[in-house]
Amino acid sequence: MAENGEFGGVIGRDYRESKPWWPETRRAREGSPNVVYVVLDDVGFAQLGCYGSDIDTPNMDRLALNGLRYTNFHTTALCSPTRSCLLTGRNHHSNGMATIIELASGYPGYTAQIPKSSAFISEILTRNGYATYAVGKWHLTPANEMHMGAPRDRWPLGRGFERFYGFIGAETHQYTPALVYDNHEVSPPGTYEEGYHLTEDITDKSIEFIRDLRAADPAKPFFLYYCPGACHAPHQAPRSWIEKYRGRFDQGWDAWREQIYQRQVREAIIPPGTRLSPRPDWVQAWETLSADEQRVYARMMEVFAGFLSHTDAQVGRLVDYLDELGELENTIIVLVSDNGASAEGGPHGSVNEMRFFNAVPESVADNLAALDELGGPLHYNHYSWGWAWAGNTPLKRWKRETHEGGVLDPMIVHWPNGIGAKGEVRRQFTHAIDVTPTILDAIGAPPPAEINGVASRPMEGASFRHSFDAPDAPSHHETQYFEMMGSRGVYHKGWKAVTFHPIIGVAYDGTDATKSFDDDVWELYHVAEDPSECDDLAQEHPQKLREMIDRWWAEAGKYNVLPIDNRPFRGEIPSGAPKRERFVYKSGGGSLPESIAPNLKGRSHFFTAEVDIPEGGAEGVLVAHGAYFGGYALYVRDRHLHYVHNYVGVEEYAISSNRAVPSGRVTLGFEFKAADRFRGVGAFFINGEPAGEGDIPRTVPLRISLAGEGFCVGYDGGLPVSRSYKSPFAFTGKLRRLIVDVSGTPYRDPEAEERIAMAEQ
Repeated sequence: MAENGEFGGVIGRDYRESKPWWPETRRAREGSPNVVYVVLDDVGFAQLGCYGSDIDTPNMDRLALNGLRYTNFHTTALCSPTRSCLLTGRNHHSNGMATIIELASGYPGYTAQIPKSSAFISEILTRNGYATYAVGKWHLTPANEMHMGAPRDRWPLGRGFERFYGFIGAETHQYTPALVYDNHEVSPPGTYEEGYHLTEDITDKSIEFIRDLRAADPAKPFFLYYCPGACHAPHQAPRSWIEKYRGRFDQGWDAWREQIYQRQVREAIIPPGTRLSPRPDWVQAWETLSADEQRVYARMMEVFAGFLSHTDAQVGRLVDYLDELGELENTIIVLVSDNGASAEGGPHGSVNEMRFFNAVPESVADNLAALDELGGPLHYNHYSWGWAWAGNTPLKRWKRETHEGGVLDPMIVHWPNGIGAKGEVRRQFTHAIDVTPTILDAIGAPPPAEINGVASRPMEGASFRHSFDAPDAPSHHETQYFEMMGSRGVYHKGWKAVTFHPIIGVAYDGTDATKSFDDDVWELYHVAEDPSECDDLAQEHPQKLREMIDRWWAEAGKYNVLPIDNRPFRGEIPSGAPKRERFVYKSGGGSLPESIAPNLKGRSHFFTAEVDIPEGGAEGVLVAHGAYFGGYALYVRDRHLHYVHNYVGVEEYAISSNRAVPSGRVTLGFEFKAADRFRGVGAFFINGEPAGEGDIPRTVPLRISLAGEGFCVGYDGGLPVSRSYKSPFAFTGKLRRLIVDVSGTPYRDPEAEERIAMAEQ
């Protein structure tokens, strides 16, 4: 039958009187190009070599040398929103993706549920005869649907991708990632000791997917959405890549930023006359830092640079493979970053973000002790915000904010068969919503009126294909609003009005985050001549400013921007599951994200494990949640029951039963009796009888899981909670069921939850 139910042949009483018919197979037009989106994470405008940096990115530079660099390309200032724009051609609020998925709220522009009416380019291209693949970071599935029991209609395969390999959330450990293959969890295929790294893994999978396609169909074009975790925290890369930068950044961020600026001027990356915006007073002058601080911060930047260069090498592997196939010339590669460089490491940087999440301060002495291990598996590190400021040279501010440092990002377009110009710079105003319309224009595939019976809303971006070989062509994108968690801006024909409004709980420049939005001070820039926003013309052109502010409100009403909201924590997102204080689990299965795992923080609770122990004994984890960076585990070893609470990577508090676990059918129990909010006593029970107890002086107060290390029953997935065993340390007896009983009111700290939410972006 055809899709519309019609049969094009003849059906008689038997085959002699009948005529078979097959619907025509969808094939792309002959000669259609492949399409590859490379989406970097938290890479600033100035951090690629071809945008002025001295960080080695030869493969991305090669794409720029044989393609085009766009130096007026804009994003939303945050990852999930930008990615939704790239894939749909529509604004982030139109997609319900006003901010990251974890901060959703019950308003149309803020649901984190991209509507089916916003068709993905993957859905469009499959209808046009393309194969579609996604690898790496996704972060477009609502937070309450990121588990193995969730529906899959908002996972990659539910939005038009035919194969997926990567991680569903915001970030993950580069050596023990929380991997998903298509629609199910899988373990990494290697270990740190064996040389495993996630960016290499997703590149291997990209090549594998393309190789599989070419074995079956040598002509079918493909769309590859390639999204490494780099350079989001944790900054992790093989040591050899980090060591090549030893000493490179000892001069500090002030001098490094000046050097970048001079290269940008010399190589005409920025327009003539562009000035270097001044250092804000909240970024420390390098010369005022102590020798230890300089040593720590310089090393953190060396790790970041190694991470970026290692990523560049993997992009190079993919490009080389396309060249080897003879398909590089007819592949459109669009390489972008999703927002400006990230200041989430704060003024001092971090070697374990779990400590920041739980309000446990880090000292310079702590960080010095970790220096030689940074970039490896034992730390969850992020650089100081001075490097983020420098990474956005010559711009103001950074990720999350609507000044140019948050929204102006690199974009390279490489398509030898379709672009005659080589190595040139394009200055037309472009935005993430323009990328998909440009690709559809280039391949001759107009946006469909409907996808799977759902009418598609018109795309809100404009094609910039006309600029490929016309450097002076006007931009087709004349107006663009910006809004991110209270900060706002609007661009119109070379002018930009912008206002900074701090996020509650994350203010750092002395501005009152609780003030009325009506009291915000708007700035006005003629960015066509002043792209670094140095000359505020608000006083000089009040009528122009009023016109621009009015235009912002008009755009806000048009694209679901209202209500403006600068609260990171906006209330709990409905999980869809019933509230309960008793949880029953079978052994194994997928891990549970912290959002739906039993909330044991600061609460009395009881684990009951019903097990069968063979005569020779058994060992392994009964339940675990977390990793090296914090969490807890209950396990059996040496015929004794053990509990360990890892306090944010600072210390492990371990207690053990005072008698052995017998063979046969056994009931093992562990009770945590909260003495006050974040300490208590742990007590063991074997077949209902007391078996010892011990103090747990401190427990993780606010956040347990980083990078996907979820709640596991019968094993410890990812990095282990305790360094006393190696994951997965699966239980070797039979765990019939694990019961968790919780009592007491869950602890809530809205301000801390706001801080956590803002750090994990």
